[in-house]
Amino acid sequence: MSDFSDWFRSVPFFTRYWLALTVGFTLIGRFGIVHPAYLTLMYTPLMKFQIWRLATCVFYYPLSPATGFHYLINLYFLHTYSKRLENEVYAGKPADYFYMLLFNWLVCIILGLVLNVQLLMDPMVLSVLYIWCQLNKDVTVNFWFGTQFKAIYLPWVLLAFNMIINGGGLVELMGIIIGHLYFFMKFKFPQELGGPVLLETPSIIKEWFPSNSGGVYGFGVPPERPAQPAPNGGSRFGRHIWGRGQVLGNN
Repeated sequence: MSDFSDWFRSVPFFTRYWLALTVGFTLIGRFGIVHPAYLTLMYTPLMKFQIWRLATCVFYYPLSPATGFHYLINLYFLHTYSKRLENEVYAGKPADYFYMLLFNWLVCIILGLVLNVQLLMDPMVLSVLYIWCQLNKDVTVNFWFGTQFKAIYLPWVLLAFNMIINGGGLVELMGIIIGHLYFFMKFKFPQELGGPVLLETPSIIKEWFPSNSGGVYGFGVPPERPAQPAPNGGSRFGRHIWGRGQVLGNN
């Protein structure tokens, strides 16, 4: 038990509680403590002030023998990519990371209501995965059966894979759209295209989660402006292998 406790405390703050809430609400619905119908996103109940659905629809997943493997893969993606973003790109900047999650959640809710998608765990997780892949586009990842490609293609491979296996793809496409919207507004438009900053973390959130010094900075550095090339040429990334706690082929 102490090993699990140590591991849990080692997970960065927002990733830790996102992971815990996802497991918690899924088990609450699975064992009937709360009926799953009360945990999903539906417009009519929202109009009756059942506002908790705005949060529970992101954390709850209908766990069953048929969905168990997909659920575990999603947990794996959540832990790995959220942890990497929080520890690397947003190291020492908890307010910025929380604002990213808040932005993705809000867009997720809007799309879910428009497209009548009641469960939003998949698009929320994939939106974070997409952002990491954009910031680490030159990393070589290994997928199943030994296939290799750059990280920038991973979200699209997952989309195609789920379309073939499950015949779906809508929630994966939602996650890609949400992640790209954030990446474009936060990084690409102001830093590569020279536009104004479109997503600035509100000062009140910075007061709630003040920046702290330190942290480990690794790969995943946001793209620089064209007029400000990186001081060191070449790639900073190595090959990544699936296994030993990595998501589908990453260190």
